[in-house]
Amino acid sequence: QVQLVESGGGLVQAGGSLRLSCAASERTFSRYAMGWFRQAPGKEREFVTVISWTGGTTHYADSVKGRFTISRDNAKNTVYLQMNSLKPEDTAVYYCAAGSNSGAVVAGQIFGSWGQGTQVTVSS
Repeated sequence: QVQLVESGGGLVQAGGSLRLSCAASERTFSRYAMGWFRQAPGKEREFVTVISWTGGTTHYADSVKGRFTISRDNAKNTVYLQMNSLKPEDTAVYYCAAGSNSGAVVAGQIFGSWGQGTQVTVSS
């Protein structure tokens, strides 16, 4: 079972940037599509972005399109989320997830259980 550890969250002012990282425990990481989700207080967890196992295909939620960029380094078993032009509504706990393909990740069909996530707080 793949284990994922998110890091890089913090407190930032609106308009600022953060870079999240997600390190995977398995050598088969490069075969998985990887995604980021987030959950704000009182709200359900929502899809943010996904990247295919090759890194060649990405998809974004409309709310983050043009501001967030997902990338991966298969040699380091790590996926990244670069977040620019942050808004207070981006405040949430961010989770990464692995799936068999991008469509599965978008649908929430992920491997294993959710990790602890990393808190992102954007002040106005």
